[in-house]
Amino acid sequence: MPKPPKHSESLMRLRKIEGQIKGIQRMLEERRYCIDVLQQVSAARRALDEVALQMMRGHINSCVSHAIRHQDGAEKVEELIHTLHRFIK
Repeated sequence: MPKPPKHSESLMRLRKIEGQIKGIQRMLEERRYCIDVLQQVSAARRALDEVALQMMRGHINSCVSHAIRHQDGAEKVEELIHTLHRFIK
């Protein structure tokens, strides 16, 4: 089984998202305009989706492709489909 891909870029993005979330908390504490807060929430959600897609890409390129090359991909593909299904709900 291959090692999972390094996630240093994802970690860096998550730290930025953490800053976004803290900013949203401050906005709520300061009772900022609702639409401005909602725009920031939307931006944070998009950023989290990008992290998820990046991680999924890495998983497909390492774990799934390795399993397929070794004639053992059905379980990994089904796991991936289940994960994708949760994202589109």
